[in-house]
Amino acid sequence: MSDKVNTEIAESAGRSWRLVLIFSLLALVAIGIVTKLVSLYTLDQAFLQRQGDARSLRTTLIPAHRGVITDRNGEPLAVSAPVATIWADPSSADIRHNGLTRLAVLLDMKRADLVARLEKNSERQFIYLKRQVTPELAELIDRLDIPGVHVDREYRRYYPAGEVTTHLVGFTGIEGAGQEGIELSYEQGLSGEPGRKLVMQDRLGRTIKHIKSIEEAKPGKDVQLSIDLRLQYMAYRELKAAVQAHKADSASAVVLDVKTGEVLAMVNQPSYNPNDRSKLDSKGLRNRAVTDLFEPGSTMKPLTVAAAMMSGKYTADTVINTSPGFIRIRGRTIRDHRDYGKLDLTSIITKSSNVGVTKLALSMHEDAVRNLFHNVGLGQVTATSFPGERSGSLPYYPAKRVVERATMSYGYGLSVTPLQLAKAYLPLANGGVTYPISILKRDEPAEATRVMPEEIADSVLEMMETVTQGGGTGRRAAVHGYRVAGKTGTVHKIANGGYAEDKYISVFAGVAPVSNPRIVTVVMVDNPKGQEYYGGEVAAPVFSRVTANSLRLLNVAPDQWPQKNEQTMAMK
Repeated sequence: MSDKVNTEIAESAGRSWRLVLIFSLLALVAIGIVTKLVSLYTLDQAFLQRQGDARSLRTTLIPAHRGVITDRNGEPLAVSAPVATIWADPSSADIRHNGLTRLAVLLDMKRADLVARLEKNSERQFIYLKRQVTPELAELIDRLDIPGVHVDREYRRYYPAGEVTTHLVGFTGIEGAGQEGIELSYEQGLSGEPGRKLVMQDRLGRTIKHIKSIEEAKPGKDVQLSIDLRLQYMAYRELKAAVQAHKADSASAVVLDVKTGEVLAMVNQPSYNPNDRSKLDSKGLRNRAVTDLFEPGSTMKPLTVAAAMMSGKYTADTVINTSPGFIRIRGRTIRDHRDYGKLDLTSIITKSSNVGVTKLALSMHEDAVRNLFHNVGLGQVTATSFPGERSGSLPYYPAKRVVERATMSYGYGLSVTPLQLAKAYLPLANGGVTYPISILKRDEPAEATRVMPEEIADSVLEMMETVTQGGGTGRRAAVHGYRVAGKTGTVHKIANGGYAEDKYISVFAGVAPVSNPRIVTVVMVDNPKGQEYYGGEVAAPVFSRVTANSLRLLNVAPDQWPQKNEQTMAMK
């Protein structure tokens, strides 16, 4: 009996001990949980907050609005339109999502191709699906709410004038940075500074809440060019028509404001549409007016005559004997088109006599012609800051290099750009002073630099007027109602270390109106094909149409009324 009682007591004591142990363990667990909770809500609160934020809060960039490029009258030439980029995180994308079929349709893709692309990049966290889509399309894609597919807002550059201004304005790349032209040279000011904002994202990277703006985006600065879009359109149309008519390789035209040195128009052929570069040909990419070099030929003769008059040895009435129509120098023969006999300085320009300017150049100090060429801007960049602008070549020839000195006097042995040639004519149009060239609109006139006496500049300008009159080589450059001064140039192209017999560059450079010059215009046509190739036949008519329309668009009053009108007025 006692053994049974003792056994029951022992069993009861064992159960009590186990219960105590269990309750003790439970108490310890409870205390541990409470302690941890207290720690989490007090000591580790900041740590946990940081860890949570690190997994859900992100700092994203706010794209800055790129500055607008306009012409001198405020007409837009380059603007930024809102677009969107569609990208994906393949590592978290759901390829079984029902919206994937609709997404493929919106992206103009096959669903199988889209799925294959996501699977191929399954280990990556970022791939582009499509860039620069319209905001409307982006909104439709955003509504599909496909895990791993995201929409980012940005801007796309649009060029309202298209191919007409593209060589000057340039374009931006897909990332929005300037690649050519003004877009490149003024990239820092145009681009602005992107802002930053704090957003909350879910585990799939989707933005679910905008927390706050950290730094506002700073929009880019606008750039106002000196060109007049009306003149630009007109000059482009005329140049393109001439290239097509003469089947030329390329061409350029520049119009400068005589009083300020501003570029009013600068056009080239061939061109391209910056809004659609899918068929871009590298031949149309260059701004040939500042990058392409050519020998200016006879367009240098007025400057050689000016140098002769500046030497003090010659006046406008000085007569030079050019017979028998050629001259031999160190075994080289320099020819005129025919024997012009005795010519005064005006007639040397009118008839474009190589022999005449050669005799003038060789009678002066060896530096005389080159110094004037340099002073009017040849052999140096025009300081427009345009990317790719070339300085050309203006070599120095010592006295014994008589052949080279002779050929330089009529435009061979040196090289210029169309813009440099236009700048070289500014002093002739401006009473002997010149201005720095600018492709930006000037609020105040630039400082003028005198490079020749006023009376000599005015005298040479009057000589150049005879070129567009009866007996001159540039009669087709005349403009109805206006006095026009200019000079033709027809240059053999360089080929295989010499000059090609059947390839030419046709040039005309001129000033109008002579009584009160307002514009300098230069037209250069490269390798016209056909029976017409002289500067007076190819470039002069383009000059006439561009100059005539420019003067009318600028409201410049005619300075030479037709004789018939004068007679009618006299009768009244």
